[in-house]
Amino acid sequence: MRPLVVVAQDGQKTAAMVLAQGHSGLEAMGNWYNFTWQPISNSPLSDANLLRAIAHDLKSRTHHIMLAPLADEDGTASAMEQAFRTSGWHVRRVQCDHNQVLPVKGRSFAQYRSTLPGPMRTVLKRKSGKVEVRIITQFDADIWQTYASIYERSWKPQEGAPDLLRRFAETQGHGGKLRMAIAMRDGIAVAAQFWTVENKVAYIHKLAHLPEFQSLSAGSILTAALLEYVIDTDAVELVDFGTGNDAYKADWMELVRPRYRLECSDPHQMKAWPRLLRQFASRVARPFGRS
Repeated sequence: MRPLVVVAQDGQKTAAMVLAQGHSGLEAMGNWYNFTWQPISNSPLSDANLLRAIAHDLKSRTHHIMLAPLADEDGTASAMEQAFRTSGWHVRRVQCDHNQVLPVKGRSFAQYRSTLPGPMRTVLKRKSGKVEVRIITQFDADIWQTYASIYERSWKPQEGAPDLLRRFAETQGHGGKLRMAIAMRDGIAVAAQFWTVENKVAYIHKLAHLPEFQSLSAGSILTAALLEYVIDTDAVELVDFGTGNDAYKADWMELVRPRYRLECSDPHQMKAWPRLLRQFASRVARPFGRS
């Protein structure tokens, strides 16, 4: 990747956008695993002068910028959209993903568990004790290899950057933020999950189980065990299940938040015109395409 870090300063206030060169312009610099992207600033995003200065300066760098995934419960997507629009960019904002979360709201795990769907409560009651659960809060190379082996043999897609994920887990482990769980059945590791905890938020990064042991519901047992740990021991205020609208996440989470993509094109640059024309044609044709 070819990174580009753009920084604006106004006295003690500083803001930065970490971007990368993409196929057709600049894009938010991210990876296979990041939940969101946002500018870095020591002042509120509602203080838009710095963001506008960056957006204006980027016209000298490119004709097109793609920013995703953006949250808006904290105002990030709206602040970025406003900054680019007022700097002369044509901005197209679309929802690109979903984020499912659990606001704990001061509940204990037992109180939360009583609100789970009936079928899930039944599974946890019937399958409890079928597997041995081990929770790890420090990085362990052998445990990580066990997780990697389970993931490779599971139904999950191929990892985007497994070495990066391991380095992230090592760093989080050294900082006391790692939460991993392994489920064992007769000495065989059958499921594993990788979470982290930071600033009162638990992030669910990866989970996998061996298909041949699916009847044990080991994944559900691990999710419940880690939820109990982060709620009752870590006292988190939110559990974040990352991106994706997978049905199984709805069994555990209680709120779905949108994630957005901003496509910013500079209409004063000819390179941007084909994309702008396609967007215009799509908007015009859409009403006539309905039956």
